Amino acid sequence: MPQFTSQDGLSLHYTDQGAGLPVIALAGLTRNGADFDHIARTWPTRLIRLDYRGRGQSDWADHTTYTIPHEAADVLTLMNHLDLDQAAILGTSRGGLIAMTLAITAKNRLLGVALNDIGPVLKPEGLATIMDYIGRNPAQTTYAQAAAVRARLWTQFENVPIERWLAEVKAHYKETPAGLVIRYDPKLRDAVIAGGAQPLPDLWPLFDALDGLPLALIRGANSDLLSRETADEMARRRPDMIRADVSGRGHVPFLDEPQSLTALHAWLEKMT
Repeated sequence: MPQFTSQDGLSLHYTDQGAGLPVIALAGLTRNGADFDHIARTWPTRLIRLDYRGRGQSDWADHTTYTIPHEAADVLTLMNHLDLDQAAILGTSRGGLIAMTLAITAKNRLLGVALNDIGPVLKPEGLATIMDYIGRNPAQTTYAQAAAVRARLWTQFENVPIERWLAEVKAHYKETPAGLVIRYDPKLRDAVIAGGAQPLPDLWPLFDALDGLPLALIRGANSDLLSRETADEMARRRPDMIRADVSGRGHVPFLDEPQSLTALHAWLEKMT
């Protein structure tokens, strides 16, 4: 099982497959590298997936280190571990914020960035949805029950087969005799609450730091976190940005939709 050691001594899990242009895939706040299973099957270049500290198969840590700066530093440590001078970042939600942070702090290490349903302005309703579930085990006790609930309640996602919802909940939860358990440290909730005690900083300088890097934006047309207006402003600032607004998807697109794959392949072509 591939592991590397963070600067503060944690054992962090990653996967590394394929050859060619290295792309580091970074998942959402509570998620892990399994989120990219569906695109990994046909990904045309090297794909490296990281489980953040406190998530997936990585060690749990002091929750005060569950921050974007610490997680960005872990990405650089992983790159050093793999002897990668540069890599592209495919960042879903939290992963996109990490990518923009790296553009400010270590731009010379980046080949390009693809953002999945994330930008410099976050809609309050999306943040409220995240706070509703973060750090809590679901009421459902089996994968089948949890998948059925998602299929019924996640109305911003359209035409999703139940098999796909099953894959989603299996990536997010462990099925135990006591019920479903989240695959991350519940104290991540405390870290997010602590971070939210301060006003959100202006994130546009982080986005603007991507200047000169091949850039793609994939947005769920029904997203409750990234508004069309913010995406439009991102496109105005970066007219060369590859953009896909994925119909029938909320926060976040799965990335295996035809619109998403077309955008990602166009982004890869800009770097190869």
